[in-house]
Amino acid sequence: MFLRFLIILFCCLNLFSYEFKLNPKDTNLINNSKQKTAILKRLEKYKEFKIKAKSLDIDKKLAQTNFFINRTLPEYDSQSVGIDDYWMTPKEFFFKGFGDCEDYAISKYFTLLELGIKKEHLYLAIVSVKGSAGTHMVLLYIKDKNSSPLVLDNLSFKVLPFTKRVDLTPIVAFNEIDSYQFTKDKFTQKVVIDWQNDNKWERILNRVYKLGE
Repeated sequence: MFLRFLIILFCCLNLFSYEFKLNPKDTNLINNSKQKTAILKRLEKYKEFKIKAKSLDIDKKLAQTNFFINRTLPEYDSQSVGIDDYWMTPKEFFFKGFGDCEDYAISKYFTLLELGIKKEHLYLAIVSVKGSAGTHMVLLYIKDKNSSPLVLDNLSFKVLPFTKRVDLTPIVAFNEIDSYQFTKDKFTQKVVIDWQNDNKWERILNRVYKLGE
């Protein structure tokens, strides 16, 4: 009975592991795309990057993942997919070859999971940028909740502590486990995010883990 419980538990946990892996639907999409050669080239470079980065220490994984994914060209959602504030899966991001701030952050999150960094250390964060209207998304790495998060941002090729990003103001951070209010110095208290009937993060998780998109 106990063995059966362990097997069920393992299977449940495995549903929430991540691997960037093409399925027949992806292969068909690529083969029928006018950008097939460019897509395959991006995917090959991404594969080579992950092989090289797998054995690096955490600081280098963060720095090189930020640098690698930031090389992808930025483009606003309304230009790329015709929908305002659309969040892409990592596959969509690399297939299209461009994205918005959310797409950079999401792709970095899942890339670092694949490189062996535990999800409790990674948080997507909504911030405001000095002198800019609206909000912006970055990825945070935290050693623990009482230390200043490191910021992976498509606006900067450098991974810096939040305390050194004077242009950013924290709003809220979240991952698959929980959500927090935070300051430049540390995470403060758990919160429940009001997605206003449009939980884009839950939709991304469902598409990535359950649908393999």
